[in-house]
Amino acid sequence: QVQLVESGGVLVQTGGSLRLSCAASGRTFSTYAMGWFRQTPGEERDFVSGINWRGDNTDYANTVQGRFTISRDNAKNTVYLQMNSLKPEDTAVYYCAARLGWSDPDTSSRRWDYWGQGTQVTVSS
Repeated sequence: QVQLVESGGVLVQTGGSLRLSCAASGRTFSTYAMGWFRQTPGEERDFVSGINWRGDNTDYANTVQGRFTISRDNAKNTVYLQMNSLKPEDTAVYYCAARLGWSDPDTSSRRWDYWGQGTQVTVSS
């Protein structure tokens, strides 16, 4: 079992910055791909960003490319999402996800194995 706990979601103004964190349990964190998805009411959970187990392969949704940066610290079992130049359309619940088995990130939520409880990010206009 892998437990994921997100933190850092708050209310921020348009153009502001925010860093989300996701702490993972387990001794094999360094073998997981990690990702961030987001979801608004009535919509599907959308891929935001992912990083492979070694940290040398990252992927971003077109909507956040150039504004968001994903990183991981395997010594702390933590993945981060730095979000800059935030827009109202970034408002959502952000979920952390883990994909087991020395994998690469994937844009489909069905290919991820574990999920956090989510953290709310609200960007005011």
